[in-house]
Amino acid sequence: MRFNADLGALCRSMIAVPNDLMAAAVYVGDGHIAVERVPVPEVRPGELLVEVSECGICGSDLHLVFSRYAKPGAILGHEWSGTVVAGEGAASGWTTGERVVFSPTPGCGVCRPCRRGRPSVCLQRQPSDIREMRGAFAQYIAVSSANLLRIPESLPSRVAAVAEPTAIALHAVELSGVRPDDRVLVTGGGPVGLIIVAVLRARGVADVTVCEPVALRRERALAVGAVGTVAPEDLVDPSLGGTVAEPYAVAFECSGHASAAERALGQLDFAGTLVFVGTGSEPTRVNHNRMIILELEAVGTFNYSAEGFRPALDLLDSGAMPLDALIEADAVPLSGVMEAMERLSRGEIPAKVLVEPGVS
Repeated sequence: MRFNADLGALCRSMIAVPNDLMAAAVYVGDGHIAVERVPVPEVRPGELLVEVSECGICGSDLHLVFSRYAKPGAILGHEWSGTVVAGEGAASGWTTGERVVFSPTPGCGVCRPCRRGRPSVCLQRQPSDIREMRGAFAQYIAVSSANLLRIPESLPSRVAAVAEPTAIALHAVELSGVRPDDRVLVTGGGPVGLIIVAVLRARGVADVTVCEPVALRRERALAVGAVGTVAPEDLVDPSLGGTVAEPYAVAFECSGHASAAERALGQLDFAGTLVFVGTGSEPTRVNHNRMIILELEAVGTFNYSAEGFRPALDLLDSGAMPLDALIEADAVPLSGVMEAMERLSRGEIPAKVLVEPGVS
């Protein structure tokens, strides 16, 4: 069903913006999140107040909570879409009711990473402490107007909310150098792995296999476009200095598990490439002798390319992505964030979970 942007904007423009408090899912410490009433963000010069429509739960949110990296009082959530409700709209070219997503700040454009199309690791970028972020697991968020992108009229806000992980997947696929005729392995069939599979298929890569221990996620990988799935124990070890019987040209490690990365390395063909996408706590042991003999490559991929979220929005709006299989049908309210995180960490939910902060 196509979204009626004019009607949606009109309805949202009539919503009164609170003057004091809003609901938010707040990290309270010891691996727990609770819904609290917190002050509505102050809108500073150059910023707009955005009512959050949907916000995806990211793997990094899980790490911040369950590894207890986040600081008490932090509001997580960075994969969001929303509607402009207040701020210096006229001065910045924005009007109340416009649907938006937040796109990253471009790098300096002149340092070595920027010249290589990697502004996410720009040498001039100021580091941010994500442990104490004020994110979008809340009814409202204040953001710089310079970082906003309009959502295409035909694209539902719930789909636009996955622009951030889609941009990450696009960047990973670009850095991998994968070609349409390559045989590809994706380790980890959770939300990140599924989006990687969908982007690969949208880019014409047909032979994609997903390695995933949970049967539910293997089934969803097939629905997204994988031609086959395997459990980790189904992958055989390679011979010394040789390859497995049916090796892969490229492997995307999306689970964040050290054992998965080590197993993926063993499945690569000569001159193969291992792309690290998922983050994890345990460091991976790399068989450097194997990398030397087979002339393998390993690349880390962090965030987005120089084009930001625009290519991701265009891809999501193109009809080339299996959106129903990539996004869980039922969103959760703020009160459901903790349970959804626990279920995601156990592999009980295959695809992207969206949070609707405005739903009680």
